[in-house]
Amino acid sequence: MVLVIKQGAEEAQLENLIEWLKSQGIETHLSKGHFQTILGLVGDTRHVDIDLLSGLAIVESVMRISEPFKSANRKFHPDDTVIDICGNKIGGGNFQFIAGPCSVESPEQICSIAREVKAAGATLLRGGAFKPRTSPYAFQGMRGEGLKLLLEAKKETGMPIVTEIMDLSHIDLFEDVDCIQVGARNMQNFELLKELGHSRKPILLKRGLANTMQELLMSAEYIMAGGNDNVILCERGIRTFETYTRNTMDVSAVPLLHEKSHLPVIVDPSHAAGFARLVEPLALAAAAAGADGLMIEVHNDPAHALCDGPQALRPDEFAETVKKVNAVRKALGADD
Repeated sequence: MVLVIKQGAEEAQLENLIEWLKSQGIETHLSKGHFQTILGLVGDTRHVDIDLLSGLAIVESVMRISEPFKSANRKFHPDDTVIDICGNKIGGGNFQFIAGPCSVESPEQICSIAREVKAAGATLLRGGAFKPRTSPYAFQGMRGEGLKLLLEAKKETGMPIVTEIMDLSHIDLFEDVDCIQVGARNMQNFELLKELGHSRKPILLKRGLANTMQELLMSAEYIMAGGNDNVILCERGIRTFETYTRNTMDVSAVPLLHEKSHLPVIVDPSHAAGFARLVEPLALAAAAAGADGLMIEVHNDPAHALCDGPQALRPDEFAETVKKVNAVRKALGADD
């Protein structure tokens, strides 16, 4: 349920209303936008008297939210949420390139790639320390040592790091990580999502391989219900009957998620495509659809990468993609 508060309402009246609602067992979320103040009611609101609330002097209107996700709902928070990762803003017209290798392989590899993607226009460094792999015999990542190497690359380049968490037991290792990624396979690991809700770190939440947009938003809701509103949604392709690509990028997810939610939406064209030659056109499509950022895999030697080499761009290819994406955004009226 959402209450639209009248312009000019006294702060004391609003505070009294919030306290009264809490006494009724209803949690509230206050959102002050440019044009409206919204008071979201979270919890079981079935017993709340809409006529009573509508009659209050400071309430302009009352409406129920039919969707099961509340905190992530745009009705709950009409203005775009802007996530700040060490000074790099995503959402609300702010666009960022997140780039780096699928997995951290060595100090030389991660630092070299970090320098090159930064020079090309990336502002955040991605890299896998813990790697979910279909085969138990495949390279699983450098784990804790990989996190240390990412932090070394951050120290050298100043780029904040984005890396994936695999298990609840690893959470203490991520204390110095700037943005925690929840991968497609963990999108519905609800115990992990609950724990991340107690953090205040930005969480990059990837859509599952066979999950609907509503399920993605419900997973975001798990994090936000714990008090962490710093959630970035990521479309990374879903599994369909198509076999020519690794996954099928659902470009419609970008405008639809923006319509349904106030959270930033980025796209990972690398996992959607599975092939480096397709990454650039999919990146351009995502930018044209209104994405708030791109996450792109970049490797200095894709042919010998320990993980997902076929979908990784070389640094020079990434630089060219950045130029073309920026040109698309400029053509659409973007400020930066």
